[in-house]
Amino acid sequence: MARTTVGTGRPGALWAVPALGFFGLFALLPMAIVVYLSFTQWSGIGSPVFTGTDNWTKLAHDTQLMPSLRLTIGLTIVSWLLQTAICLPLGVWLAHHGRGRAVLAAVFFVPLLMSSAAIAILWGGLLDPNFGLASVVGPLIGVPDGNFIGDPDLVFWVVVAVVAWQFVPFHVLLYQGATRQVPGSLYEAARIDGAGRFRQFTAITVPQLKHTIITSSVLMLVGSMTYFEIILILTGGGPGTATRVLPLHMYIEGFQSFDMGYASVLAVLLLVLGTALSLFVTRATGFHRMDSQKEGL
Repeated sequence: MARTTVGTGRPGALWAVPALGFFGLFALLPMAIVVYLSFTQWSGIGSPVFTGTDNWTKLAHDTQLMPSLRLTIGLTIVSWLLQTAICLPLGVWLAHHGRGRAVLAAVFFVPLLMSSAAIAILWGGLLDPNFGLASVVGPLIGVPDGNFIGDPDLVFWVVVAVVAWQFVPFHVLLYQGATRQVPGSLYEAARIDGAGRFRQFTAITVPQLKHTIITSSVLMLVGSMTYFEIILILTGGGPGTATRVLPLHMYIEGFQSFDMGYASVLAVLLLVLGTALSLFVTRATGFHRMDSQKEGL
């Protein structure tokens, strides 16, 4: 069989070289460096000193590791459940045309334009128990002092809500775009058969959005597992260690305790967990086959 060529006759695979080079330089090389640093003792200053598996054996004696890992898993699962429950129906609703929906969509996507630091500072002000909105809302919903981020039992849910506020618009955008690609003839046939809106949603929209749901879920799960910017600025891992997720634990070990070697071990652990989770989701759902949902493709 003749070799596929593109454009000027160069092998088609050569067109992938720039992308592969970019990926190798900014993804594979940093990962290789982190793996190397996990076998060294380094404070961030001077040259790393090779220490073998000392940093890896430290995992067994890290009393904060399992609580941070459990908290990370909890944040990942709850964020996925909450964000999917909001994003899927909202994205489908916004996919339909209408002036009111267009205005709402424009306002709703504002968080996408803000950085994580800005969002954390904004919500930090709103949740301030002295002069923020929390001081007014708190007494109305059973939190008399309005100290949401100072309560170990509430702060986790505050983090879940703030993270959702930031990322829900992005996933809504995914569902909105995917919904507009569903053939209208399917809905017309369903209406002729007497199917209502809910039946159309469950029998047509959701199956047609299968690949989008999987893609969004992978982004949510892996993203939540490695997320820490808002937590760092908003709570600092507190009160106590109530919000000290694994990525924040890694940051504290590396940039506050100046133990870059052990922080690299935690980084590798996060990489393995995130990759394993992504592969599990794609394999379990059959998404790795990348079969098309359009007839004839």
